[in-house]
Amino acid sequence: MSTLDATRAELALVVLYLNKAEARDKICRAIQYGSKFVSNGQPGTAQNVDKSTSLARKVFRIFKFVNDLHALISPTPQGTPLPLVLLGKSKNALLSTFLFLDQIVWLSRSGIYKNKERAEQIGRISLFCWMGSSICTTLVELGELGRLSASMKKIEKELKGSNKHQNEQYCSKLQKSNDRSLALVKAAIDIVVAVGLLQLAPKKVTPRVTGGFGFASSLISCYQAASFTSKVQDKLKDERRIRRL
Repeated sequence: MSTLDATRAELALVVLYLNKAEARDKICRAIQYGSKFVSNGQPGTAQNVDKSTSLARKVFRIFKFVNDLHALISPTPQGTPLPLVLLGKSKNALLSTFLFLDQIVWLSRSGIYKNKERAEQIGRISLFCWMGSSICTTLVELGELGRLSASMKKIEKELKGSNKHQNEQYCSKLQKSNDRSLALVKAAIDIVVAVGLLQLAPKKVTPRVTGGFGFASSLISCYQAASFTSKVQDKLKDERRIRRL
């Protein structure tokens, strides 16, 4: 019975994960860039999968620009240095612009918007916005990691001979540091992917390189979404326990 309960709990987590449009988008992204890696820009089945999956992903991103628009006008946490605030807001503005322009690209590829030349220009502008947001994210994560490192060292000094891994505050900051380190790696990879999609260095960043880096970035995104889903489920369990008490 305990094995069955455990299986049910795991399946419930998978269902919760797949019910998120963000999670489905990231899975499709992994398929898209995996296909790009296999095709290496050559015509064939893999390239067809790449193109069709790319178009399908755009449906998941309809009105998604509102998320970063909301973050752009929302207040930042107190104590955040001004350079990090400006970089964070720049990231939100660029990402929101990318997602908005990407909808015009989708309209063009769907045959609704007829001006193909204008759509191609908008597509390139949107990719530059995405690359800019990834650069901003990289700088923000570097700055936040520096702040977390200084904070953790301060806690270590206060604890002195005590086991720091038993301190709740230290463990919390360590987890945040790990999460931000992963976000930093992903943002750096996304910069390379953007360079490949824009063909800014076609000899070095080939379609296969773009596909490989994009696939790695997608796997990180899938992990991040799964980790968030797991945290949400744990929080719901804690709330249920509190209600029972």
